[in-house]
Amino acid sequence: MIQTNRLPTIAAIATPIGRGGVGIIRISGALAYDIACRLTNKKQFTARKSIFCRFYNQQQKVIDEGIVLYFPAPNSFTGEDVIELQGHGGMILQNMLLARVFELGAKQATAGEFSYRAFENDKLDLVQAEAIADAIDATSEAAATSAMRSLTGEFSTKINGLLEQLIHLRLHVEAAIDFPDEEDVDFLSDGVIESKLNNTRDELTKVLATAKQGQLLRDGINVVLAGKPNAGKSSLLNRLAGQERAIVTEVAGTTRDTLEETIVLNGLTMHLTDTAGLRDTEDRVEQIGIERAKDAISKADILLMVFDLTQDINPIELAEELFGKIPKAEKLLMIGNKLDLIENGESATYKNKANFGNETNYDQVNVSCETSTGIHELISSLCKKVDFHPPENSLIARTRHIDALKRTQNHLDDAYEQLTVFKAGELVAESLRQAQQSLGEITGEFSADDLLGKIFGSFCIGK
Repeated sequence: MIQTNRLPTIAAIATPIGRGGVGIIRISGALAYDIACRLTNKKQFTARKSIFCRFYNQQQKVIDEGIVLYFPAPNSFTGEDVIELQGHGGMILQNMLLARVFELGAKQATAGEFSYRAFENDKLDLVQAEAIADAIDATSEAAATSAMRSLTGEFSTKINGLLEQLIHLRLHVEAAIDFPDEEDVDFLSDGVIESKLNNTRDELTKVLATAKQGQLLRDGINVVLAGKPNAGKSSLLNRLAGQERAIVTEVAGTTRDTLEETIVLNGLTMHLTDTAGLRDTEDRVEQIGIERAKDAISKADILLMVFDLTQDINPIELAEELFGKIPKAEKLLMIGNKLDLIENGESATYKNKANFGNETNYDQVNVSCETSTGIHELISSLCKKVDFHPPENSLIARTRHIDALKRTQNHLDDAYEQLTVFKAGELVAESLRQAQQSLGEITGEFSADDLLGKIFGSFCIGK
């Protein structure tokens, strides 16, 4: 726990910038209560009871009026004395009020400093702190709900349960090493430790699967539409977005720059990028657009290669032509467009799939951007591509959580090999220690200062 009396009192505007009915300034630290008294000319405040006050400047002129809420330590968000000033939402008034709070002894809070103090004072762990930012930044209802589950401690409970299993497992291994001749102590070879280790590995696999779904909920996927000019990329973007975001004409090269749109389909957030048609051109502006398209393609999670079903096109050969080499099957989805112009729409699917030759692992969906035929199948195929099927009780997760869980999994696999193959107790114990440390990084039990700075630095000021 940090020495709260040695830290400066911090303050910040906690509501969004702009015009609004209410603007909130949050103050936390040893001077918070005194600042509130001097700001309002009140002698005392009752804990967790709203009090109407006027806020005065140094010349005792009214800056604003509103509500004061007092949350004494340690029963506050940060674990310190916290004051909330709820005034009017205009930025001029809020800035004038905040300037007065600074005059009375507070300093400007940095991004995420309130949450960092809450973390340091054991009011929440690192997963819960991150969930605050994730709830604010959520782009879908499912992501927001999952973030709130993490904030209330469900994800932390799962991680702490695994940590508890690891600790008990380490105790058994250490006992087997230190007391090999004791009859009442499990030996490395009697199957008890192996059974406990397998149980822990199974539980970790379940948590990792849940976390991967949570990562998709939080981050979404980057989907890039690529293809020849006039294949229907912009039409497909408009159809998926549900509005006319891209200009569509019969003139080849209409799209000359990347166009981005974020949408939510079947609960999955998709960051769509429409790109310039890939072709050889002497037009300098179009060339720049094509270069930007290639850059977007290199960063895509999923590529939608759009082609014209009315043309005699081999999708595999087209992919090689467009991308230099055909992307991996898990990254590429062939989209045959203009299905409405095919006399026998059903036969188009089989005709083009036949062109794949031995490349049967590549998926193709035929659509009509004009009539919406096949669009639902396309959305389902996208979700299937990234294995998106979050359960109702999904939990939000970040890339660092996935990384820590995978490293934990690797250490447990090493422990299993050392136990069952080499019977090397000391190496089993070391692998379990490393597994516990990797897992502890998630909740903040073991965290480097630079990692904490990066995490909390991404928060809002006032959070």
